[in-house]
Amino acid sequence: MKTFPSSVGVHAIREDFPILSQQVHGNPLIYFDNAATTQKPRQVIAALSDYYQTDNANVHRGIHELSHRATVAFEGARERVAEFIHASDSHEIVFTRGTTEAINLLARSWGDAFIGEGDTILLTEMEHHSNLVPWQLLAERKKAKLEFLPITGDEGLLDLAQLDRFLDDTTVKLLAFTHISNTLGVINPVAGLCARARAKGITTFVDAAQSAGHGPLDVQALGCDFLAFSGHKMCGPTGIGVLWGRKELLDAMPPYHGGGEMILSVDYRRSTYKKAPYRFEAGTPPIAQAIGLAAAMDYIDSVGRPHILEHVHSLADHAARGLGQIPGIRLFGPSVERAGIVSFHFDDVHAHDIVTFADQKGLALRGGHHCTQPLMKLLGVASTARASFYFYNTPEEVERLVEVVTELHGFFSA
Repeated sequence: MKTFPSSVGVHAIREDFPILSQQVHGNPLIYFDNAATTQKPRQVIAALSDYYQTDNANVHRGIHELSHRATVAFEGARERVAEFIHASDSHEIVFTRGTTEAINLLARSWGDAFIGEGDTILLTEMEHHSNLVPWQLLAERKKAKLEFLPITGDEGLLDLAQLDRFLDDTTVKLLAFTHISNTLGVINPVAGLCARARAKGITTFVDAAQSAGHGPLDVQALGCDFLAFSGHKMCGPTGIGVLWGRKELLDAMPPYHGGGEMILSVDYRRSTYKKAPYRFEAGTPPIAQAIGLAAAMDYIDSVGRPHILEHVHSLADHAARGLGQIPGIRLFGPSVERAGIVSFHFDDVHAHDIVTFADQKGLALRGGHHCTQPLMKLLGVASTARASFYFYNTPEEVERLVEVVTELHGFFSA
């Protein structure tokens, strides 16, 4: 098991996260629910507090000093996001409430404008409900079709041998898929998928909720047309997310919501709208949350995204090896190149019982279908237990996870 490669070190980093120092049920907290939401460092908490204490005002429309400072900070956050994902222009950054709203925006705005009757939307069998249900609704509205690129076995890798069969279908207008599966820990080959789709004139969307903040992310290198992620899964606040899109595509999309801020002029019977990104940000935006997101990105880059990537993958490999030696456990996800997620199933033991047992030992896991019910049916299980890791987790915590699950096995097999 490798040690944390950052020059700072994981134990020093943990000092920045007050929540990690507490005890749960008389045991030190071990937080392994990072795929659901990550914890927040003092620096992000301070950025939120500073804004509310010194600069709180609405943005863009005010002339007074507080509004000016809030606007500078808010638009500075947009520029920081563009830098973080290597967007070519900050106007390609649309602030949303999270990945889910970003996908709904895309399905409603781009989808309603560019998907027609008989067109096909291509997804994969591993998608989160957030990257499935909005496209189902679009298909119902437009009388379009949904197709799904299959996965292979418990490892869950995409069956890329079948990809050309789907892409050769001239009715396919969109390929939408996750970068990292929140259930399987599979890392999909984004650049290759996007290149093959765009060669056929197919628009591409990438759900980066599980990858943003867990390693380098470069939208230009990936070659996608749209990408979305959430702040709360990368040390940022809840209630903030990002939809990135190529500028020419965003400018061709109609508004998603109507109201103040997104307009140029309003008459009783007709309105005109600003260009992207502002036409998609009706009403008061998530000002404090955007500022907090920028602070989170600064913090993540101070740790080093390549370091984070190596560390979480090492933890997941360590956990998979340890858990895989326990009798009766069925592991899901790839045997190599696994992201920081390990899902497992115990014969005759419900995932909720596993998570409840672990909670009494101070471990925060997640049990259920992880918003991937179709995938669970495909795997033949109702639910799994899931441990998901971030850069403040330690090898010792992983070893404690294996100890607790081993104890659980003994308890239920006695």
